[in-house]
Amino acid sequence: MFWTYLRWTLKLTLLVLIGGLLHYVLPQHDVVRIVDAYERRIDFTDNNRIFWAQPDSGAPVADNRDVRFIDAVRPNGKQIVYRNEDTNWSWPFYFKFDSSDLNAAAKDLVSTAEEPTWVIIRHYGWRSNFFSIFPNAVHLTVTDTPDPRIIPWFNIAFFLVLALIGLRIWRWWVNFHEDRIEPLVDDVVIAMHRAEDKADRTGGRIARWWDRVRGRA
Repeated sequence: MFWTYLRWTLKLTLLVLIGGLLHYVLPQHDVVRIVDAYERRIDFTDNNRIFWAQPDSGAPVADNRDVRFIDAVRPNGKQIVYRNEDTNWSWPFYFKFDSSDLNAAAKDLVSTAEEPTWVIIRHYGWRSNFFSIFPNAVHLTVTDTPDPRIIPWFNIAFFLVLALIGLRIWRWWVNFHEDRIEPLVDDVVIAMHRAEDKADRTGGRIARWWDRVRGRA
């Protein structure tokens, strides 16, 4: 019973970790009104360094540096802050090198509540006040409505490909199990039965020999 619970706990833990990783790195879309775009210096800590991207292309790596931010407001009035960093060639592989251009575009799209300009921000990552981490804005698209229809084509394609790969691996495992593992298990079982039969015959001969010895005595 203990090993069953342990096995299921490990499976659920692995599933949660994989789900969390995919939720963090896959693109998400928010509809917002941009209210500011600026830079400020950030001191990185061991707790949040992993959630920040690399410096701009060509800039040195340091314990603190200037990071671009985009302040925005959702249609329901809630504020959200995005960072605007290059990912370069590193993980996650968005190959983003244009944070400067994105910052200029964000400044150009700043609007007021009276005359809002709604923008779809494609981003990845999470917002956490406790760890001081921010989602990273990747692309800006102007929209005419605060409630546009957004179809996450990339995520759909990603999960379809992932499902096809998983199906392929499962079929490979089934064939491998039938062609290699099951015959091996059958051979082991047959060998064990033969060994048991041989042991029984040997035991019978020893018993008969012992009976003869006792009879002579």
